[in-house]
Amino acid sequence: MKRTTSENKKNSFKKFFKAVGTELSDIVTTFKNGSWITRVSYLIMGFGNIVRGQIMRGLLFLFFEAVFITYMITTGIGWLQKMGTLGTEAVKRVYDPIYDVYVNVEGDNSFFILLYALLTIIFCIAFIWAWRENIRQNKISEELLGKGKKLTTAGQDLKALVDEKFYKTLLALPMTGIVVFMVLPIIFMIFIAFTNYDAEHNGYTVLFSWVGLENFKNLFSASSGSNLGYTFVHILGWTLVWAFFATFTNYFLGIVVALMINKKGIKFKKMWRGILVLTIAIPQFVSLMYVSKLFSKNGLINGFLIKLGLIDWPIEFWQNSTYARILVILINIWIGIPYLMLIATGILMNIPQDLYESARIDGANPFQQFKSITLPYMLFVTGPYLLTSFIGNINNFNVIYLLTSGGVVSNPDYTVFGTSASDTDLLITWLFNITTGATSDYKLAAVIAIMIFVVVSTISVISYNLMPSNKNEEDFQ
Repeated sequence: MKRTTSENKKNSFKKFFKAVGTELSDIVTTFKNGSWITRVSYLIMGFGNIVRGQIMRGLLFLFFEAVFITYMITTGIGWLQKMGTLGTEAVKRVYDPIYDVYVNVEGDNSFFILLYALLTIIFCIAFIWAWRENIRQNKISEELLGKGKKLTTAGQDLKALVDEKFYKTLLALPMTGIVVFMVLPIIFMIFIAFTNYDAEHNGYTVLFSWVGLENFKNLFSASSGSNLGYTFVHILGWTLVWAFFATFTNYFLGIVVALMINKKGIKFKKMWRGILVLTIAIPQFVSLMYVSKLFSKNGLINGFLIKLGLIDWPIEFWQNSTYARILVILINIWIGIPYLMLIATGILMNIPQDLYESARIDGANPFQQFKSITLPYMLFVTGPYLLTSFIGNINNFNVIYLLTSGGVVSNPDYTVFGTSASDTDLLITWLFNITTGATSDYKLAAVIAIMIFVVVSTISVISYNLMPSNKNEEDFQ
């Protein structure tokens, strides 16, 4: 298995470098064998399209090049030059003798420098892609004209965008949104992880700068002056334990509840389903905050137990780490079972009854039928959901924060740079605490976010390759 993975990595690298080499070779060959019109297009984008009658395409290429050159000359190069230092002069307060007051003299802003430098880099990549597409268009045009064929007109190009190339039109807006709202923030976050950006170095009054791998060394070093590594390992361990129980308890109990309700002879099936669905209809903010108060020291649960004589003193559910962890898992079951019950109900109704009939004839008991028919079918159909549910529980902010915020006592062993964490905190809630408050540590939050991504992506790849729906697709055709 390891050998196969290593071979796949080597093949991926070979394919990548081979593709890059093919592109570079094609660029050189096109320039060498192309006409003077094509060669001029290497400097003036769109020139070949305009000369050959594809005016709209040519003007678009030319306009893009003009915008790019103008931007780079006016501001783009400046942002890239400042990216190396992230600024040299912060804002200053200078005395103004005319008005007898101190005024702010604007300086550099590290945050904006990093942001606009990143946007400039992305713009440069987009320009390189457009330049390469311009060359490819010239090559295609020469080949078509050499065969005596006509080039497409502007009207034909527009018609193609709503006909055979309509998929490009539909994907244009979503892809733009993905780049702007997902790819760009992720890259920016990665850059932040290599700086000292925090509440003290806010990038305006005090500039932040590059620190290399120092933040990552602090995370994995026991001698960093804090218990950062210790805290990260323990919170990561609890996060994985929580995600495991939160996912699989809901999954299997949801299936059991669906089997019980769908069993022949059970009356008022719609009523039972409706009662369970009510937990979905009620906003989690309301229900979780209410349940959190139920288990508080002066809450209804302690009062009820004292009244029954089962306990003499209130149980501090949220102050005890073991009780608190068990509670959040149990309460999550109450929230999650209805979803799985609805999903399982739809799938159970589609399992061929002939399979159960054959199993009963062969003498299989209900448990054997569940083990050999129901569970494999459920795992095959819901495998991707199970994976996304596990990943979602790793980043399950709502349940943990709304149940334990303000109730669970922080663990003194989990104090990092003035910010404490509790035994019920997940990586995502710890990250939230780090980035809010007076000691906001954005660089540390960025490092933790990267580590969350590494953990989630590793689990996703391994789990997906082991899924029945991926390995044994033909078994349930």
